[in-house]
Amino acid sequence: MKLLSLSQRALPVAGWTALLLGCCALGHFARVVGVPAAHLLVPLLIGAVAALTGLVRRQLPVPANRAAQAVVGALMGSYLDPAAMSAVADLIIPLVLVTVLTVAICVGVALLLSRWAGLPRADAVLGLVPGGSAAIIACAEDLDADGRLVAFMQYLRVALVALTAPLIMTMITTSGGTSGSPLLPSLDLVSAQRLDGGLLALLGLCVLGVGAGKRVGLPAPTLLGPMLLAAIAQFTGAVQGFTPIGLLQDMAFVAVGLEVGLRFTPAVIRRIGRSFHHVLAATTLVCLACAGLAALMSLALAMPFADLYLATTPGGINAVLATAASLDAQVPLISTTQGLRLFVVVLLVPPAIRWAAARISPRPQEEPRGPAAALAGSAPVRSAA
Repeated sequence: MKLLSLSQRALPVAGWTALLLGCCALGHFARVVGVPAAHLLVPLLIGAVAALTGLVRRQLPVPANRAAQAVVGALMGSYLDPAAMSAVADLIIPLVLVTVLTVAICVGVALLLSRWAGLPRADAVLGLVPGGSAAIIACAEDLDADGRLVAFMQYLRVALVALTAPLIMTMITTSGGTSGSPLLPSLDLVSAQRLDGGLLALLGLCVLGVGAGKRVGLPAPTLLGPMLLAAIAQFTGAVQGFTPIGLLQDMAFVAVGLEVGLRFTPAVIRRIGRSFHHVLAATTLVCLACAGLAALMSLALAMPFADLYLATTPGGINAVLATAASLDAQVPLISTTQGLRLFVVVLLVPPAIRWAAARISPRPQEEPRGPAAALAGSAPVRSAA
């Protein structure tokens, strides 16, 4: 019986391992032929197709998802050396302004969506606000919002950004970051000369970072905890050689892309119903407005539009940072801006919605109207994201 139980547990592990390795191999071949951020885009598309066709009916296992986020966080932290941080420090006021304007754009479009599609304001705002998708989804039910709708809107925005950002970056920059890729993938895991020492340092930073992030109540602690701890290690020089490279970096990006793609199941699409085209239009409008903000900031600050575009894209932070790292963008600027916005959104938006809801007199019960009627008839379900 014990052997049978072990074999039953091993089958899903083997299946997920094969899927991740297969996506990684396809991503490498796509990168060889010039596809930007291939280890993010290819798994995202594969995951979406597999979920929509029913080939894969489960989400990426939580341990794999958390491990990937922690590795990406440590990678981003490794970019924050003293020289890079001193350059970003001179831009702190513009970065705060960009953060405020980005959130304001998303909230404004959400209010338009609420009037246009007949959706509750809390659902629309939580669904379109950028940053901290998992945290926003988790608090949706506490704010009397529909967790299914909020989750779909959040991950539709993440998928749209993840699909378009690498392509746009390739078009507007002279270096796409994909040319000259070797035919065979690199099997290196960390930047240290001694593999065991580098892996132990990375493991320690990830475990301690996640634990510390949860303890102090960071939003998205699995990502931000290792990122902040790795940044401290890099800034002080206390720990070196932990930077994920080669196969380990590629696998982390693969897991991020696959996790997003697998969320687009037929059940989710059916539940959204006739609101889908309204949500898609609003999400596209948010992305275009943020791109316009990046263009204005580029003119005002005399900085490259490509870096500001990635810094202002409306989430998700994992996909944006993966794109920045794979396309040789200015990662310190992008990670600082995205991280600042994540903190602002997760810490301030839910209390603001609760405060506004408490001061708006509840309307009498009425039949749902417009596209929102497609969502009626079933209770909200808390997302597991």
